[in-house]
Amino acid sequence: MSQITLRGMEPELENEIRKLAARKGISLNKAALQLIRKGAGITIPGAAPGIGDGLDDWVGTMTHSDARAISEAIADLDRTSLSEL
Repeated sequence: MSQITLRGMEPELENEIRKLAARKGISLNKAALQLIRKGAGITIPGAAPGIGDGLDDWVGTMTHSDARAISEAIADLDRTSLSEL
């Protein structure tokens, strides 16, 4: 395989590569290749489609205040029986 050196990488991009590598337990090189392929719209032939990770950045970001507001907003739904629908 060929090799390419990237210069001028923004710290934000490096952080995203490092986060992806840590999250998936893969090397920085593999994480960078995945992001490059994704950005280029390239899929690997024969790769099994998996569950996307598009919402991973949102997981665990709800505050206690948000959770309380949602619970209060749907409280009436918890008390509604099927016959009332």
